[in-house]
Amino acid sequence: MAGAGHSHAHTQVNEVTAQRNATKVISSLVQREKIDKSWATVKARSVEKKMVNGQPEWLTIFFNEKITKVEEQTLYVFLTIGGEYIAVNYSGK
Repeated sequence: MAGAGHSHAHTQVNEVTAQRNATKVISSLVQREKIDKSWATVKARSVEKKMVNGQPEWLTIFFNEKITKVEEQTLYVFLTIGGEYIAVNYSGK
């Protein structure tokens, strides 16, 4: 019963597309000044498929050594299996 704009299991994107979409999320956060501008040049460290509440999701991890607060050097971007933005945080949870 998903409406327009919702991801369906059969529209799964590959790892490359998931990484590209996650990088766009980072760029958007930089442009909106939600995170430091140094994140604009950071490449993804890893992309993996995770099961969250019984649903597959993409998790893309970015690491930025230019950030002085150690607990904010790693950004986790969560996407649906279809490549749509879910959330971003520093905890990975």
